[in-house]
Amino acid sequence: MRRAGTMGSIDRVRIAIFAIALFALFGGLLPAAVDAAAPAKQLRVATREIPPFVFKENNRLTGFSVDLWDAIAQELRLSSTYAEHATVPELLDSVKTGKADLGIAAISVTAERSNDFDFSQPMFDAGLQIMVRDEPGGGSVGETLRLMWSSAVLPFVGLTLLFILVPAHFIWWSECRHPHGMIEHHTYFPGIFEACWWAASTLATQADQMPRSAFGRAIAVLWMFTSVLFVAYFTASVTSSLTVQQLQGDIKGPEDLPGKQVATTTGSTSALYLRQRDISVTEFPRIEQAYEALLKGQADAVVFDSPVLLYYAAHQGKGKVALVGPIFRKESYGIVFPQNSPYRLHVNNALLTLKENGGYQRIYDKYFSSRP
Repeated sequence: MRRAGTMGSIDRVRIAIFAIALFALFGGLLPAAVDAAAPAKQLRVATREIPPFVFKENNRLTGFSVDLWDAIAQELRLSSTYAEHATVPELLDSVKTGKADLGIAAISVTAERSNDFDFSQPMFDAGLQIMVRDEPGGGSVGETLRLMWSSAVLPFVGLTLLFILVPAHFIWWSECRHPHGMIEHHTYFPGIFEACWWAASTLATQADQMPRSAFGRAIAVLWMFTSVLFVAYFTASVTSSLTVQQLQGDIKGPEDLPGKQVATTTGSTSALYLRQRDISVTEFPRIEQAYEALLKGQADAVVFDSPVLLYYAAHQGKGKVALVGPIFRKESYGIVFPQNSPYRLHVNNALLTLKENGGYQRIYDKYFSSRP
């Protein structure tokens, strides 16, 4: 009996050791197996329309971000469904609350957002830029009048008035003393107005009569030669000034934004940038609304992500808008995940693979090959 009991104890010890070995072998591998299988489910992808990263074509989502995610999903052999949102805050909220497994569009990676989310490695390098109306392409009467009363023209207007008044007084003085002078009224008013009219018409080479006095004729000849030179100088200088002003406008860079009305989208990094610098900003749910405000004159400029503005300026806004100044506040776009997401590592690996095998470059060239 004692021998049998001893054998039973040995068997139990062997079974326990065998069980521990099995647990060590398979239990340690279990989390890795679950994690490796995680990408096999259908993922819910939050996005928003923002050309050229996300837009609709034939009622189907496409764009750089969509094509990139489709390539990542194919690399990971998973399926996914897209859920569209109107604004960045709505997109981020859907990821944060678990309604979406991840988000992709043109989402900037910021320190503030990293407190609540995890991001993939950068999928696109960008930055902010300024877009204004392309004023040289516009021929409206209002725009022409605004330019004519601009700081580039007003000095020449004042100089022209001075050039008219000086010879007009000489002509009035000399002609009033001649018995047959061309000035009918010898009093200062309205005689000086007749003299000013003669000086102005002579400036335009349209004088209908010449002074009768010898002194007046000498002044007239001198004034005619001066008028030719002055008109030539005036035309060249004003044309040059207006051309420069039209091409450059009042806004040439971020330092010119204070005091201007700037449009951008709600909850964007550009809105945060503008508010931090006390720049008057109007925020719209969609970037298309900011474009419309600019074209209607309700905003002086649009500040937003450079690649998005470049795409609009080259397509729908061609001939209507222009980008000015350098790219500033450089930033990167990333794919956003909830904190501690099991999918982030797999997506990063797939993104690296696409960059190494040329898949990423092909997608980039499809949408940005014409970029300077």
